[in-house]
Amino acid sequence: MKITINDNRKILNIQEEFNTVFPYLKLEFFSKSHNSTSESTKKFEKNNCNTLDECRTIRNNNKIEIIPEMTVLDLEKSFKDVYGLKVQLYRKSGKVWLETTITEGWTLEEQNRQGEALSNTSEQKLKTD
Repeated sequence: MKITINDNRKILNIQEEFNTVFPYLKLEFFSKSHNSTSESTKKFEKNNCNTLDECRTIRNNNKIEIIPEMTVLDLEKSFKDVYGLKVQLYRKSGKVWLETTITEGWTLEEQNRQGEALSNTSEQKLKTD
């Protein structure tokens, strides 16, 4: 399955479609704060209800296609390069969401499978306790 991202898509709708395709992953969008001059100290603020066109900092006509074989690193880089937006992927582990920074070389499919395994293991453990 493929998710096509363009300017007219609302961030909330992208997140919902992404979660439908990858139920054990969560995609969060952030935009840079304009109060800081140092790249390393800029804060990121969540944007959940705007279209990509309203939030983007880079203007071009490119689109992004999200596929299961894409790595986390490629996904994050695509949003940064095409839209100028920071995205962070989280994987479900039981009842908590973990950042995927250590496993950013994994594909979205691998991340989702691992999230499912960790969540099912956690649920089974709770049932036996």
